[in-house]
Amino acid sequence: MTPQCSQRQDGGLFTSVSVAVSLIWGIYIDLGYDSSTFSLCQPCKEGSEPDVKDIMTKVMDDIVGPPDCEEKGSWKIGDLTMQNGVTYAQPNTQQGRTDVNSVTNWNVPLVWEGTFDPVVIDAIYKKTDPRIAVVVFAVGKYTRFLEAFLQTGEKYFMVGFRVTYYIFTDHKEEVPKIDLAEGRKISVLDVPSATRWQDVVLGRMKWATITIDKQIRNETDYLFMMDIDSVFYNRFGAESLSRLTAVLHRLYYKNFDRDQFTYERRNLSRAYIPLGEGDYYYTAAVWGGYLEDMYKLVKYCYMQSEEDAKNNIEAVWQEESHLNKYFLYNKPTKVLSPEYLWSDYNQIPGDIKVVRISQLVKNYAEVRPNGGQ
Repeated sequence: MTPQCSQRQDGGLFTSVSVAVSLIWGIYIDLGYDSSTFSLCQPCKEGSEPDVKDIMTKVMDDIVGPPDCEEKGSWKIGDLTMQNGVTYAQPNTQQGRTDVNSVTNWNVPLVWEGTFDPVVIDAIYKKTDPRIAVVVFAVGKYTRFLEAFLQTGEKYFMVGFRVTYYIFTDHKEEVPKIDLAEGRKISVLDVPSATRWQDVVLGRMKWATITIDKQIRNETDYLFMMDIDSVFYNRFGAESLSRLTAVLHRLYYKNFDRDQFTYERRNLSRAYIPLGEGDYYYTAAVWGGYLEDMYKLVKYCYMQSEEDAKNNIEAVWQEESHLNKYFLYNKPTKVLSPEYLWSDYNQIPGDIKVVRISQLVKNYAEVRPNGGQ
């Protein structure tokens, strides 16, 4: 008996699928197989009746197209494989960090020193040979921070990986010449000057969106947004890579209730988060992920800021406010501890075992275009 399907009101597509199933069933019977063995599932063992799942998949692709999950041009790490012969310490289920939480309540890693083995992590990711982009903005007097950022980045950031530093600046002549390791390069891009530091911050989302779309998309697999007024002090490696990686803000990672976070609390802004909601407070000085996922997030922050501007409002912490709104409802797939963005202004507490990158002490009134106001 021909397989029957329940009726639906929306006709066309469902009728096409029903016809396709009936055709496949007819072919199956014509080949001499028992109708009771007909299935669109993968056979469980050798010697079972032939699989028709691939035939159905082909028919469905012809009707509705391939599954959405197979995004064209989207880079994925794939299996966590590594080469033979790598020597590393045996993992232990009974020992590890007990002073901090190393997993979020949506069950993704919260990365601290002592929660990963750099030998294993590097062996896995170097086998995939990803291209990694770092996007920084050095506008106005912030070009003075380029040399230290690049020199320390070459010493500590993704050592042994292919890296491109994309430097957006209004003073190309002030970009220093730095000796780079093999497979690493600098790409300098023009952006206009600004009269307010807030415009520099908001402009990052605009120019990053445009440049990812026109250029960077074809040149990288992962992308990090970083603040240029920072230096690397220790390893910042492949343990930070994921589809979307967020970093806990150093001021709010402990001893704060979510209602004390500096989320945007005005409901006129697109960045609005009501009291009683929130996971963590994330910094916008370091964040990263797969290129296409980062493009989606960067563009989101840009478009939300534009909508706010139409309503004559600016989120309290510009793109950081929109970033926190996005991560609240689109959870990051990895969260990095404040080791991955500390500040030279702050003392280092006992739970921060290593500072990997830190913001420099500076005179904001002197370096910012509007005197830090």
